[in-house]
Amino acid sequence: MNLGSGGQGWHTGWLVLGLIALAVAALAGRLLRNHPRDKGIEPLGRAESAPVRTLSRKSRSEDPRARRRTIAHLGIIYLLFGATSVIYATFIVTALVDVHHYGEGAAGRFWAVVGGLSILPGPLFGALSDRMGRRFGMIVVFSLFTAAYAFAAMNGSSFFLYASVVIFGIVAWSIPTIMSAAVGDYMGPDQAVRAFGLITLFFGAGQIVGPVVAGYLADLSGDFNAAFRLCAALTACAVALTALLRQPE
Repeated sequence: MNLGSGGQGWHTGWLVLGLIALAVAALAGRLLRNHPRDKGIEPLGRAESAPVRTLSRKSRSEDPRARRRTIAHLGIIYLLFGATSVIYATFIVTALVDVHHYGEGAAGRFWAVVGGLSILPGPLFGALSDRMGRRFGMIVVFSLFTAAYAFAAMNGSSFFLYASVVIFGIVAWSIPTIMSAAVGDYMGPDQAVRAFGLITLFFGAGQIVGPVVAGYLADLSGDFNAAFRLCAALTACAVALTALLRQPE
């Protein structure tokens, strides 16, 4: 399929992605919501025959201040993930072309490696966090992110760039998987959806602020190394903040 060249190719590509998103939304709306003709079928979550079992529900519900502190703690960690991951995803290809002087084709192949490896993070690190605990899983992931960003900031050998891209691809989208499970552990099933929505606001704020700060640093320094060093520092902070998380009750 020929999508054209230059700007028109990008326009066509985004149009195709938009149509796919609409198709998925329509399919989800059809499958996840009861149709009016489905007589006698309770909407998901409305049936009272299967009560939800919550772990230590009493301790969670009786201290709203502790619950808010935990949500804020998780939210700040999620904000750091949102800011750093979007900086890397936005600028790594540009850095490869403009700073490291790779051709656009080679830079695209670098990013294709990330796409291929990004299939692994959810199941791999989700299973690790199930086995070893959410806190341990996030510490491992943020430590790997720190290495990936530090390698991206190094000049010289292409080994560091390959290592950066491979490590980022392996852990790229693992934090949302672990974080959604962690929210359930800390808040319980009855509060998990609301709490995850709240920490997602932090995540979105990080995605908004991150590229702005990184672009400003790139303008000042003339390359993206300062932005990647900032990412490494922020994910190192995320390691420390994760270590300070209390164990779920």
